[in-house]
Amino acid sequence: MFKWSKLSEYRVKKVLECFCLDLTATQTAHLLKLNRKTVNALYTRFRLLIALKRTMQRRQFQGVVEVDESYFGPSRVRGRPLPRLRGRGTLKQPVFGIFERRGEVYTEIIQDCSQATLRAVIRGRIDPASVICSDGWPGYDGLVDVGFDRHIRINKQKTFAKGRAHINGI
Repeated sequence: MFKWSKLSEYRVKKVLECFCLDLTATQTAHLLKLNRKTVNALYTRFRLLIALKRTMQRRQFQGVVEVDESYFGPSRVRGRPLPRLRGRGTLKQPVFGIFERRGEVYTEIIQDCSQATLRAVIRGRIDPASVICSDGWPGYDGLVDVGFDRHIRINKQKTFAKGRAHINGI
């Protein structure tokens, strides 16, 4: 498994078990009576292997796909006497999400919710033959022009669904 490691296969599996139980490296080192730096090295290798496996499994989303952007963060920053703002113009972090019905979810932290940023993520992650369900955000304008022929927009102020088309999953 890890031929570079001086630990036995049994000990490496025990460290992996602690990693899967979401224990910290310090807790694992104390529990298994190992050096914390050794456990940190193993945890780093596990994370790299997970990242490598995920990049190898990367595929484009197909079928009915929901997309939506959201902002995460505090509604008001302590010490700043600004009113409580929502969405753009705040210090919140924008996050873009893609959800394949009965499938996987992909999220990405983005710099802004502009049309160019959203379009770049959508073109890289979604198959052009897919049906895209989105809200009325102007950043989704022009998806038909770049090859996504089936784009359904949901006006959330009026209704949350058009038949089977909705964005409640994401």
